[in-house]
Amino acid sequence: MSETTVNAALDQFVDKVIALQPTPPTIRFNEDWPSLCYDLSTRTGDTIGWRPTRQLSKNDMFSRMSDALEEAIHPDIVDYYSRYWSDPLPAYCSDGELSLIQVWNDEDLERLRSNLIGHALSKRQQKRPLTFFIACPEPDDNFFISIDNFSGEVWLETPGKPPIRKLADNLASFLNSLSPRPIMDME
Repeated sequence: MSETTVNAALDQFVDKVIALQPTPPTIRFNEDWPSLCYDLSTRTGDTIGWRPTRQLSKNDMFSRMSDALEEAIHPDIVDYYSRYWSDPLPAYCSDGELSLIQVWNDEDLERLRSNLIGHALSKRQQKRPLTFFIACPEPDDNFFISIDNFSGEVWLETPGKPPIRKLADNLASFLNSLSPRPIMDME
């Protein structure tokens, strides 16, 4: 998949999220956890509105991760995690509900990198093909949705086991198949 295709699919999904929920969802404001997602004009006391917000500049996280793993990272994964700052995005798919994993800020991106590397090392230890997680089915936390690092296919997986079922030929197709769910306010 080309960078443009994945980015376009993610942009369309975010546009649907905003259309579904014209008033920004609110969360507790945390000055120690900054993000471009905060809509400062909506701050009321300890709560503030937020929106998925385009990342303004490229970061080197995936090149560092590729170096650490001594393996190229599929460009769809790089595009997916490098497009927006956001809290997880709830969605419907043909199998039910899921939550698209997103990153809130640079520190959250580094946490993600650590988790992705840990996942990759576990896959290597199990001698299984490398995948990277992108979403979690809800409410069942025994499964996750991943991208095969070689083929770019989207799979349903469970920890420590081979992939269960292919969900899409590529990430753009998977994203295009989703419908957003409302984002709940958090306090």
